[in-house]
Amino acid sequence: MSKKPSDNLHRLIRSMNKPEKRYFKIYASRHSSGTNNYLKIFEALDGQVTYDEEVLLKKFSKESFINKFSIAKARLFDTILRSLDAFHANSSIDAQLKRQLHFAEILYKKSLYDQCARMLSMARKLANKHEKYSSLSEIYHWEKKLIENYNYSGHYEEHLQHLLAEDQRIAERIRNFNDYWNIKSRLFVLLNKQGKVRTKEELKKFKKIIDTTLLKKESKALSTETKYLFHHIYSAFYFGTGDYRKSYMHLKKNISLIESNTEIFKEEPNLYFSLLTNTIYVCSQLKKYDEAMEFMNKLKAIPETLDTKGNEDMEIKLFSSAFSIEITLYITLGQFEKGIQLVPKIEAGLSRYEEKISPVRKAYFYFNIAVLYFGAGKYSASLKWINRLLNDSTINESQDIHCFAEIFNIIIHVELNSRDLLPYAVKSLQRYLNSRHRVYEFETIFLEFINKLKDATIKEEQKLYKKLRDDLLAISKHTFEKTAFEYFDFISWAESKMENTSFRKIVELKAGK
Repeated sequence: MSKKPSDNLHRLIRSMNKPEKRYFKIYASRHSSGTNNYLKIFEALDGQVTYDEEVLLKKFSKESFINKFSIAKARLFDTILRSLDAFHANSSIDAQLKRQLHFAEILYKKSLYDQCARMLSMARKLANKHEKYSSLSEIYHWEKKLIENYNYSGHYEEHLQHLLAEDQRIAERIRNFNDYWNIKSRLFVLLNKQGKVRTKEELKKFKKIIDTTLLKKESKALSTETKYLFHHIYSAFYFGTGDYRKSYMHLKKNISLIESNTEIFKEEPNLYFSLLTNTIYVCSQLKKYDEAMEFMNKLKAIPETLDTKGNEDMEIKLFSSAFSIEITLYITLGQFEKGIQLVPKIEAGLSRYEEKISPVRKAYFYFNIAVLYFGAGKYSASLKWINRLLNDSTINESQDIHCFAEIFNIIIHVELNSRDLLPYAVKSLQRYLNSRHRVYEFETIFLEFINKLKDATIKEEQKLYKKLRDDLLAISKHTFEKTAFEYFDFISWAESKMENTSFRKIVELKAGK
């Protein structure tokens, strides 16, 4: 069986921006033998949108390096990494500290101990300012080597006690951060796997994770980044359990924490970005629309206020989260046409970042775009997007979003008056719910309604929609059922059918209250 050629080099080259590529060409000409060969391969790979090794083998069939093409690619890969390392040598505090530590090591090995000590002193001040405890540990390692080299001359007991205390302080903070990070990660694994809490058993699993003495008081978090994790854990826990008021409280505390510690968080735009997107969503759920727009403006200003240059990961998040949260706001306010105007840009982004956006994020885009078209009365377009979600094999069927896409699919068919297709859609939904053990109260009410609607007369329909509206209102505040209403405003839809008016009108009226 032939081994598939690796596309690692191609992906690395395609990830580079113009300044990085320009620098590589200069770097390669100065530091590498066989530069012409490297540049030939580099240019050829840069010109390929999709990696095709057969095309390259034909193109370079007369070149001597083609006989050992895999070796040539490996060496080029290493050269590119070295050039990127040089290009980004001072691009972050971590990079600066690594560079200073390397300088200190060079000075030490050349027996220039006084210069080494000065370099370590500069690094220590920088690391303390930005709470870089791992770097501090390395700095003190070299300072100890200096003390040993001087045979402890001039280093009194007080100095050694200070070093011991610093070792303990650094180790404690690193361990403290790791403990909080572990709690956060276990919580998010559960959130991503099952979605928001829908049963008492699921609530027990969530509570078990955060039932720890570390989360009793904020003061147990020993560094600024760990304090961030403290509030991050609680905001996620309350979000997952549907308590948006408490989630909002912790989200706001983290916004204040980041904005008052810009030196520490400046190089972590992803944290601030995710925090703002979550806060906007929670504000919209709490009907704090003015605050939501205020945070939206902060979100859009991130490239100007934080260090995001050359950060493709940040570009992807700005695309996926900013557009997602913006269309969610338009849906909540009933401004469906405004949201539809964003669809071409969203489609372009989905195409550009297709392999780098998570399946769950894509699913939410598909679902919300379907809702936009639904609210605008364009049901065929809505059906196209919901089918795109349901037919995407990369989207895990155990996710909440897949469940509500099945339900929304039926609602679209109702609006299209596709009565002949309803029995098949209902059977499909029933099979899905039974196989996933997801028949909660909301799903039970909806199935009962849709089964009766299939054969109802026009006169009976009005009563069925009224009963659906009343039944949904009764469970809409239940802790384990209100999650369903965040995907789509089922109550407003039932009211629109009951009152024979548009769904958009009902949503707009409610948003204006």
